[in-house]
Amino acid sequence: MKGISERFEKIMMAITFAESGEHETARDIMRKTERTTAERPTVWKRPREVNRQSAPRR
Repeated sequence: MKGISERFEKIMMAITFAESGEHETARDIMRKTERTTAERPTVWKRPREVNRQSAPRR
């Protein structure tokens, strides 16, 4: 849970800087908090139906 709270804190800090007009500082903070590709969750997609036309339309 420590990682989530640290990420939330950095996001809130970036929001504060953006609201005060320090857009570049906010962008720098967000760049440092972006996840790497290894940290991103894997998205599993359902396989598509082989023949969609065979199912009756409603």
